[in-house]
Amino acid sequence: MENYTARLEKIWDWMTQEGIALVMLEDAEGRRDKNIRWLTGHPGDALLFLSAERKAVLAAWDLNLAKICAGRSPVTIVSYNDFDRQPRKAIVAAAKKLGIPAGSKIEIPPITPYPVFLDYVGELIDFDVLCRERCAAAELMKLRAVKDDYEIAVYRRAAAITNELIDLIEKNVRNGKIKTEADAALMIEVEARRRGCEGTSFGILAAGPERSFAIHAFPGWTCAPFGGPGLSILDFGVKLDSYCTDVTLTFARDINPKQERLINLVEKAAKLALSMTDNGKPAKEIAAAVDAFFAKSKKQMPHGLGHGIGLDEHENPVIRNRSDNEWIIEPRMLFTIEPGLYDTLHGGCRLENDILMTESGAEVLTTARIIHL
Repeated sequence: MENYTARLEKIWDWMTQEGIALVMLEDAEGRRDKNIRWLTGHPGDALLFLSAERKAVLAAWDLNLAKICAGRSPVTIVSYNDFDRQPRKAIVAAAKKLGIPAGSKIEIPPITPYPVFLDYVGELIDFDVLCRERCAAAELMKLRAVKDDYEIAVYRRAAAITNELIDLIEKNVRNGKIKTEADAALMIEVEARRRGCEGTSFGILAAGPERSFAIHAFPGWTCAPFGGPGLSILDFGVKLDSYCTDVTLTFARDINPKQERLINLVEKAAKLALSMTDNGKPAKEIAAAVDAFFAKSKKQMPHGLGHGIGLDEHENPVIRNRSDNEWIIEPRMLFTIEPGLYDTLHGGCRLENDILMTESGAEVLTTARIIHL
């Protein structure tokens, strides 16, 4: 209850500053928004209405699940079915139930298509309807970048499980039990659930020597050989209490000098990034330093250096070398550092670990590594 109340208070404060009387968040098929999960504990298929008077109404499709998952949060739970599962009907009812005065500002999700926005305007004719980028959903994504005590505790458990799986995978590649991409992917799926996880954070990417040249192999995994001569990449994470880890290992066997050079550069880049990661550091500067390091060897990393992790596998802060990146590293942020290089002839190498910023500096929670076979 305390975690959810503290989170709601932050967004209510923002609503007061913005002069917004009612905010609607929507988590439905095709319009997923984990902010509802973060604020209430409910895993999905619901609308959440927040009033500036510090009241919250959760319109859930599955009432049984909502009562269990959101029962500890300070929200009133109602049935979404009472509104024919139509957001426009639900928001009109919520405005009435929460006593929103005529002429007030009501904000709907920023991903609402323009024709649907016009429908909301028609339904809420007595209100000022807002649909914009600088919105409650965006503010919540900023708030989620800094984790609370509960979230950090979950991550420590999730990282411990991830590390167990890393060791198990290495063992089974070495002893020959994992021979194919499918062997690796299916082992992770089973062993994660065996350890109490809800599953994996995202579709596992297991790419043997013939497919590791891609940043994200397509398809994610096949029955092709894994861990054979050359470079193999394994990118996975586990989901525990809805929170995602994200790591990448590279397996190297009988490699040639050019493949060895890729590995050395990636390992040095990871060490450089970690040495620069500190509180108050602009995230862009860390990524720019890694890009410059690769450029000295006439190499280019085709993706960002890292990203935040949370209820989604990709969240804020972003660790990338772009002019619009204004993120500053601060305590309680959780993010990845994942330098990588890829070659169509020699394959790819990526090294990704999960980092927790503490008051005293960066703590590496996971044990992903380059594994020489």
